[in-house]
Amino acid sequence: MHRQVGASMGRRRFLALSAGGAAAGAAALSGCAMQVSSGVSGSGETVTVMVNSGDILPEQVRQANKALGIKIVLVKYDITKLIAMLTSGSPPDLVRGVGAVDAPFFAARDVAEELDPYFAGSGVLKLDDLDPVNDLWRFDGRTQGKGPRYGMAKDFSQDSMYWYNTAAFDKAGVDRPAETEPITFEEWQDTAKRLVQRKNGQTTVFGGSYGGLTRATLLSTLTASAGGNLFNDDFSRVDFTTPEARKALAWYIDYCATKVGPSLIQPDPNGWDGPTYQAGRLGMSNSGYWLGGMIYPDKKLAQVSRLAPAPVFAGGARISACQGGTGLWMPRGAKNKDAAWRVFEWFFGEEPAKARASGGWGIPTLKSLRSLMPSQEDYQRRVLKVQNNELKHFSVVSFTPYTRADAFDALFNQIAPAAMNGQISVDTLAGRLNSAINEQLKRGKEQVG
Repeated sequence: MHRQVGASMGRRRFLALSAGGAAAGAAALSGCAMQVSSGVSGSGETVTVMVNSGDILPEQVRQANKALGIKIVLVKYDITKLIAMLTSGSPPDLVRGVGAVDAPFFAARDVAEELDPYFAGSGVLKLDDLDPVNDLWRFDGRTQGKGPRYGMAKDFSQDSMYWYNTAAFDKAGVDRPAETEPITFEEWQDTAKRLVQRKNGQTTVFGGSYGGLTRATLLSTLTASAGGNLFNDDFSRVDFTTPEARKALAWYIDYCATKVGPSLIQPDPNGWDGPTYQAGRLGMSNSGYWLGGMIYPDKKLAQVSRLAPAPVFAGGARISACQGGTGLWMPRGAKNKDAAWRVFEWFFGEEPAKARASGGWGIPTLKSLRSLMPSQEDYQRRVLKVQNNELKHFSVVSFTPYTRADAFDALFNQIAPAAMNGQISVDTLAGRLNSAINEQLKRGKEQVG
């Protein structure tokens, strides 16, 4: 029923992977890539999982060994090491990935296992129980969101939603947003301008943060909200000069230029929104439902925090996408696929999934687990009302298979600050981004074939 382990990846496939933003030094590591899964049958099997710290906790490793009879060996996620292991024919059995951007990338390069046969035979992960966000992990060879499944999200948020501090709004005399009806992006930015506080030319309180998870997914989603697509039909080119993409780009550049929130030209000293929001130095945080896991333990902060719908562009579609969808995928060359699938079921459908759902750190990706989302307190029930209404507006915003988001972001981060600082126009920026990113996409398409 399942594919057999194939031979080591050829040079052409390796180049297709490394061109997408992975370190060029991966080739040097291929000869020393460690051997993974034991491949033995029955109890005592070993499954190697490449994840970030905290994705799977040490106590969960012990729990899996006791409940499943399977030993989990954790390897720290590193794209260079991953490519070396893939090219040497000794990949991990399961690998961390961000569905919104990684699924098409690895599926197009034929290194990810199609999981449809596994899902079809699973009594734990049933297709009619999967939240639509898991479509981020589908790819039909051209378009994300269709075709075979290559992975699954562990939890998710609709990442264009934002949290706001009612105390900051009340202090500034600003009306609070409606609970279920979105404001426009223009209104969001006007509000941020009214909430920002400065002293001696320095920002002491950010009015709002709107950076997305990556610039690649942010700009793709903003363009979709404006009614367009950042990419052409086969995802081989970007075009920032279309009316919709230009509107999205201009809005984001204006957000950065006015310095109402963190950006490349005004970094957050904390590095991300969480500590800044906790400290009362951020009026609005472009973080979806998952940030509740950090907010809820602080009762005082929780009582003044609200979750609001994703903004819209006037006349545009109401898009409330997931820019992440972090989860796991299985390499085609994995040595112990059936044991890896049993770990996959456990991680996504059993005790770890239940613990994640009850912590408020994300929306469960199995609809049957939604009842576990925190609802004991009034503020939690208020958040759930907003979130449940927003689920009706979820859609997959497809990403290109021809580059990685970090490679896209690297080019954007080099080129865009000049526009943020007023040194070049948005139109000039659009042209420069088109030239640089399309050259990157051209190489990616040539190498994928």
